Formats: sequence, structure tokens, C-alpha cells
Amino acid sequence: MNERFRPYQTYRKPMADINIVPYVDVMLVLLVIFMVTAPLLTQGVQVELPQAKSDPLPHDQKPPMVVTVDAKGYLYLDQAKEPIDKNELSAVIQAALRQDPARAVLVKGDKNVDYGRVMAAMVLLKHAGATKVGLMTQHYEE
Repeated sequence: MNERFRPYQTYRKPMADINIVPYVDVMLVLLVIFMVTAPLLTQGVQVELPQAKSDPLPHDQKPPMVVTVDAKGYLYLDQAKEPIDKNELSAVIQAALRQDPARAVLVKGDKNVDYGRVMAAMVLLKHAGATKVGLMTQHYEE
């Protein structure tokens, strides 16, 4: 009898099903990774803000740029983890204000930093063209 022809052999048809179990496993792992890393991405530099009784910013305006002065006097822009040079900071602020001249810039100064460092940051922002410069504080209730 011919080796190629086997009358009782069943031929397998290709399966059209997709095994989704590995995809669900990957999705759950990615979900856990994003849940763990998302809070870490939004923290930025840790500073101890001075407390003051003040009103929060209105929610209808565009979020301001935030320049942080940490306890050592280093400057950071927005949520950056690495300090930025004052010349580079000035260039970035100027470029951002060319696109939106009315955008506010806030200075987030650590309460333990020398007052002169915070003022130097504010002067730098004014020279970069910022017309709306403010100080961030931590709100407290009496």
C-alpha cells in the first residue's frame, strides 16, 4: 500500500480560534505597571512649601508652568527630576511664552531655601518675558 495514501488518516483543519489567555496576562501585567508608575511620574521634586491662607487657582484657565526651587537652591521646570540651568530655563520659558504670552508661571520655593534664591528665580522669569509670575504655597485652614 502506498505510504502517502492512508484512508483512515484524519486531516486536521486549521483552527480559527485565538487563544486570548496570553493577551489577558500581558494586559494585566501592563495595568499593574502603569498603576505603580503613574503616581511616581506626577510627583516631581519634593519641596516643603510655606503655608498661607489663599484661594486655589481657577480650574477654567490653562495650567501654569511651575518653576521649583528646592532646598539646595536648584531650579526645576514643571515635573522634571533633573535640575535645569538658569540660561536653559530662560530659553524654555521664552519659547513657551511666545506660543502663549498670557500663560502664568508659578514659583514653588522650598520654605527652607534662602529667600534670595526664590527672588532670583522670579527675576529670571520676568526677564524671560513672563508677565504673570506668582508664588505657590500650601493651603491650610485655621
